[in-house]
Amino acid sequence: MKNILLTFGLLIGLLTSTYSQTIITWEVMKDVTFEEVFSEEFQGYYKVPKFGKKISSLNGKKVQIRGYIIPVDVIQDYYVLSANPYSSCFFCGGAGPESVMEVQISGKHEGLRMDQIITFEGKLRLNPDDIYQLSYILEDAIVIE
Repeated sequence: MKNILLTFGLLIGLLTSTYSQTIITWEVMKDVTFEEVFSEEFQGYYKVPKFGKKISSLNGKKVQIRGYIIPVDVIQDYYVLSANPYSSCFFCGGAGPESVMEVQISGKHEGLRMDQIITFEGKLRLNPDDIYQLSYILEDAIVIE
């Protein structure tokens, strides 16, 4: 009986860890600083993220985050999730690159409206060096609500 309970407990633990995710907030996303770096290619400066320990520990992990959707290019399936609504000028008033996240939606999802509040689940990837993408990317994202 003891072995059965131990086996059952281990199985539940494995299943829980396999399907678990961390619910994160935009406050966690602020665990980053930005350093200006000169680009020869663009002949100008751009900001490079330096991620803190808290957000770095979530790199590659399954997370859930809630925000305002910004459909940048629905034909190319390019969406951004923001801490602030686009209609309120999402970069105004002190918001920065840490307040937006590229969302790579798994499969086709139609009907996403500008400033719709949505919770996504996906794998968080930190982007320290690709100037063509945002600092935060949510891969294989699915709509939770």
